[in-house]
Amino acid sequence: MIELGRVQSLTVLKGAEIGFWLDGEDLGEVFLPRKWTLGKPEIGEKVEAFVFSDSKERLTATMRRVKAQVGDFACLKVSALSPYGAFLDIGVDKDVLVPLSEQKQPMEVGRSYMVYVYLDDAGRMAASNKTDQYLNRTPAKYSANQPVKLMILNKSDLGYNAIIENRHSGVLYQNEVFERLSFGQHVDGFIKQVRADGKIDLMLQSHRETLDKYAKQIISELKQANGFLPLHDKTDAHVIKQELAMSKGAFKKAIGGLYKQKYIRIEKDGIYLSDNKAK
Repeated sequence: MIELGRVQSLTVLKGAEIGFWLDGEDLGEVFLPRKWTLGKPEIGEKVEAFVFSDSKERLTATMRRVKAQVGDFACLKVSALSPYGAFLDIGVDKDVLVPLSEQKQPMEVGRSYMVYVYLDDAGRMAASNKTDQYLNRTPAKYSANQPVKLMILNKSDLGYNAIIENRHSGVLYQNEVFERLSFGQHVDGFIKQVRADGKIDLMLQSHRETLDKYAKQIISELKQANGFLPLHDKTDAHVIKQELAMSKGAFKKAIGGLYKQKYIRIEKDGIYLSDNKAK
């Protein structure tokens, strides 16, 4: 079934100089303007296209990439204001309305906001800035170390709040993030754990990737420092973060693994690169 506001496969029914008509099934024929067509579709061919209603409520499609579709959380810019709400640019001729009742605070032209895109009761695309009500509506069935797609929602005292797979919210803890993250940024991440209360802890690398990454970094730092670093498991966490840009927990796991593999020696004054690994 073809849905409004989503990218899906539609069959090309006929073509003309101005564009093509696609089979919208229950919705009827959908017009694909030539300016929004990619390649040279053939009659009977299926094309991937985003379906929406234009300013005159005509079913229209585009094969070009849009900024958001129904069911997405997205960071979108306000293009105009009206007595009914704010209009957001999603990359097609018709902007999406955020009704006044769906705004956390009055929106401003030119600013970007995190919103959830949905179909309203009249079947029109709309958006809400009250994103919390659209998150965590289903049980979080994730497993530890599972790879997930994340969108950075905002920054808090704990770290970064992120949207997981367009469905749930979770936290990337500040002391485990060693890169700059920005509002609306898409990143790959992993589930650290789902707590008993349903809250989700996240990480940017899997446990294995993190250990490998930090272990390699420590070996590199040791080689540059002639085989010795004045750091060990009793070193203050702030010092470790300042010197190596990693948490104390990551440091301890990494040197533990390196010690077991006989890459390093751990002494009272710090860690040493093993003689047989110095090269």
